[in-house]
Amino acid sequence: MYWNYEAECMSRDRLQQLQLKRLRQTVERVLKVPHYRRILQSIGLEAGDIQELTVLSALPFTEKKDFRDTYPFGLFAVPQNEIVRYHSSSGTTGKPIVVGYTRHDIAAWAELMARALTCAGTTRSSVVQNAYGYGLFTGGLGVHYGAELIGAAVVPASGGNTQRQIMMLKDFGTSILTCTPSYALYLAEVMYEMGLTPDDMQLKAGIFGAEPWSENLRQQIESRLGISALDIYGLSEIIGPGVAMECEEKCGLHIFEDHFIPEIINPATGEVLPYGEEGELVLTTITKEALPVLRYRTRDLTKLTLEPCLCGRTHVRMGKITGRTDDMIIVRGVNVFPTQIESVLLEVGETEPHYQLIVTREGSLDLLEIQVEVSESMFSDKIKRLEELEHRIHSRIESVLGINAKIRLVEPKSIPRSEGKAKRVIDQRQF
Repeated sequence: MYWNYEAECMSRDRLQQLQLKRLRQTVERVLKVPHYRRILQSIGLEAGDIQELTVLSALPFTEKKDFRDTYPFGLFAVPQNEIVRYHSSSGTTGKPIVVGYTRHDIAAWAELMARALTCAGTTRSSVVQNAYGYGLFTGGLGVHYGAELIGAAVVPASGGNTQRQIMMLKDFGTSILTCTPSYALYLAEVMYEMGLTPDDMQLKAGIFGAEPWSENLRQQIESRLGISALDIYGLSEIIGPGVAMECEEKCGLHIFEDHFIPEIINPATGEVLPYGEEGELVLTTITKEALPVLRYRTRDLTKLTLEPCLCGRTHVRMGKITGRTDDMIIVRGVNVFPTQIESVLLEVGETEPHYQLIVTREGSLDLLEIQVEVSESMFSDKIKRLEELEHRIHSRIESVLGINAKIRLVEPKSIPRSEGKAKRVIDQRQF
């Protein structure tokens, strides 16, 4: 099922011709932005020089710092009177990143989200319960506009008030759930506490994003909620959710290449890597008016493939995000991502999918403690069985990651739950 068959299934040749045309238009647009004009003039590049897509690698990178250095509107390419909406990041690590949209941008975003929602089976008959946060965060309104474009009924639940969320899931006949994967797990947990099961719901699919999550976590969500769980990808700096979306084949997220050009680079050198190699995802917008962005370094680690997908969509696919270059933990020289730990824990079993990584330092030595909740039945079992489980997890972590970590089994529901992005890492080291 497609929302826009012509766009989603066009030939690669035609798609690349469209990308080239739109990339040239984007370079013309960013030349109105002092930041980009200065950089492009310094390398002597004009829009007319864009004769083939390979020129993209000669263009400058854009980084999060560029947004903060030009706060609030320094990267905008249109006058303020053409902006119809602002969004921004939380700004918890400094000045927030501010993004703006023209009417054209809002329409394009709704189109992209309609494509994404349709990938999960959303139709005019669907009831979409949107538990992403509304407000300055892009998730809530992005999903909302896409669902309304399709003609589905939207339940603008936003985040929080979990028991009420479950009541609405049941009473409104919700068929599509959108939220973070960690919140989906929490909803399942509370649902069972309320004496309800998936049989009491009409849920068919969930669209989960805003944080990395593993294949094993997908299986947990699907079994606990009785749904098909699909991954969505996006970020505010590019447009919000709807940059890429899994189809029902679940073999990678289709990047909507008629709006975005993806690259994979070596995060240390900036070198462009070939299809199939893992590295940092870089995105260039080619249809945005208010805030066109050249080669944005997402800090997300993944890989791209052009292998044909059984769904018929021709756009390149990206693998699930394995981590971020800027929230990667380095413990005694070993790169550790929360999703790697998560995958091992769920593979071993007899634990709940709730965990935290505590990193400390003793003298010059980094120490990693993995706190993980055990299941109710395991927690009430004999100490010997708990010790055996702890040993199995320890051995598996050491085998997979090559690192010696302390495993601490904790009682069920003792790790704080999240209604948004789960806080997986607590780094207590003093650098």
